[in-house]
Amino acid sequence: MSAVASTKPPSDGVAAAKRGQERTEKALKTFHEEGSIGKAYDARLLGRLWPFVRPHARFIVVSLATLVVITLVNLIRPLLIGDVVQSAGTRDLHRLMRDGLLLAGLLVVVQALTFAQMYAMQVAGARAMADLRTEIFAFFQRLRLRYYDKTPVGRLVTRATNDVDAVSELFASGALNAMGDVIALVGIVVMMIALDWQLSIVSFLALPIVLAIVNYVRKRSRAAYRDVRTRTARLNAFLNEQVNGIAVVQAFVRENAMATEFDGINIGYRDANKSAIYYEAVLDATIEMVGTLCVASILWFAGLRRVGDHTVTFALLVTFTQYIRQFFEPVSLLSQRYTLLQSAMAGAERIFELLDEKDVAPDALPANECCSPGPSDEAIALEHVDFEYKPGVPVLRDVSFTATRGERIALVGATGAGKTTVASLLLRLYEPQGGAVRVLGQDVRGCEPHALRRLFSVVPQDVFLFPGTILSNIAIGETTPDRSRAEEALRRIGALELFQRRDRDGGGGGLDSAVDERGQNFSAGERQLLAFARAIYRDAPLLVLDEATASVDSDTEARLQRALEVVIHGRTALVIAHRLSTIRAADRIVAFHKGRVVEVGTHDELIARGGVYARLYRMQFAHEQALAAERRAHEPQTLGAP
Repeated sequence: MSAVASTKPPSDGVAAAKRGQERTEKALKTFHEEGSIGKAYDARLLGRLWPFVRPHARFIVVSLATLVVITLVNLIRPLLIGDVVQSAGTRDLHRLMRDGLLLAGLLVVVQALTFAQMYAMQVAGARAMADLRTEIFAFFQRLRLRYYDKTPVGRLVTRATNDVDAVSELFASGALNAMGDVIALVGIVVMMIALDWQLSIVSFLALPIVLAIVNYVRKRSRAAYRDVRTRTARLNAFLNEQVNGIAVVQAFVRENAMATEFDGINIGYRDANKSAIYYEAVLDATIEMVGTLCVASILWFAGLRRVGDHTVTFALLVTFTQYIRQFFEPVSLLSQRYTLLQSAMAGAERIFELLDEKDVAPDALPANECCSPGPSDEAIALEHVDFEYKPGVPVLRDVSFTATRGERIALVGATGAGKTTVASLLLRLYEPQGGAVRVLGQDVRGCEPHALRRLFSVVPQDVFLFPGTILSNIAIGETTPDRSRAEEALRRIGALELFQRRDRDGGGGGLDSAVDERGQNFSAGERQLLAFARAIYRDAPLLVLDEATASVDSDTEARLQRALEVVIHGRTALVIAHRLSTIRAADRIVAFHKGRVVEVGTHDELIARGGVYARLYRMQFAHEQALAAERRAHEPQTLGAP
């Protein structure tokens, strides 16, 4: 009995672990995969692409006009070849030489016009796609942060790269030359009927086969290319995550597990491409086969029925064969271009699905739709604010507090209590579900977002540095950085000498020192110092410090505190911190607990009250005392000490 009981829990544990793994895999797949867009109409998508092409339409006009000339000139070539055969049969050398020169001249003219036609088309495409990428990038900047919270970065990168490249193939591959193909088909049919209508009928008997296969492939290739686009987005998203998280993967020895997951994604991407290639190969092979059968059928028909009565000459047969070859050449090109069109339309679907996203940053509302202005000395205020990132999961509930101009407010509370969310609402990075948020007495909904955010200097806990130089990162947001102002910002936090000592990377030193991607060539503390310098350089009336000293040591923190006393003077500061030194210096402390404001007061008032803040303070104080005792225990004893 005991043996059975002892073996049951491990079995339940294995089953529970398996169910947990399945839920994790399902969640990851849901996060990475994209939903079906549904039925799309090529004409509608092409119509939406037209605004990007319209400014460069003159190149399209030149290209298509040249294409018409090329198509008409090519209709003459089979006649000349037939005349060459006729001249060879009659041994008319003068006529033969003339036809040879005409064919050579025709070839030169066609090639010259083809170059001009393709060049004009690709110039139009390159410029139109550059405009489309610019629109996508600008749209990225208008999207709310809420959208980025739920969308893989790799999927967004795919929109601006792979999907735009797929659309650009319409121009680069000459897919828009289908108009010339249609003109060529009509012209060839007219010429064939004029030469011999009976041979023409025999030639066209195979066309229903081509149409049936094209229709078969058309219905399936669109789905195949949609799948390719989806798999590409998932592959890019996964690679982006792995590159950014490679340190964590290696630290937790997850290389094999990640490689296995990547194999699954990669195999799916491979199979999607195989499916698309299969339909393309079916179409090409079928058209080539039908074209050959048509040539064979007219040769059989002419030899069986008409050569004997001399109504079909050898020259006419050669001319007719050339026209059949030319007839199936645009048919084949149309099939190839149709395949490219499927890929391009699948890419365009994804692009316009993104551009149709409604979760964009709102504009300023009219004054009559905002709440009434606050007092003249009010710097920031939240009134009965409710907020949730996900529906049904509240983060802030009925939050209210105010800060007057020049006041230093500290927000404290456990992790996840909603402190950083308050700063995001003040910057209007998110919109509250209820209540009002005011900055300098004005409802943030009535402020233009850029103008609102220029009122703030923000020092985040996770500092993001852009590739460039120290100077460009301190003076971020300015096209012409002020070197002396940046140096003064570093001097005020006591970090100028530190950064002036850096190696002269890339031929520069000091403020010209290179900053690699995400600032990986700087320590966490150095990045934090640059964030302080960035805030001082901006010199905004409102200052937000979000765990701003979390990544610096005690000595650096003390230096920053002295500098911040000067910086904060005369400004309103919202301090989100756990360090006791920062909290105690605040004019007022707002304590959060589970998304609610539970206490507001000075340090001494809240300690005397013995509530949430007092408990947090005692825990932090005890923790710091323990760390100090541990450091003293590990310090080397001096000679002569007892």
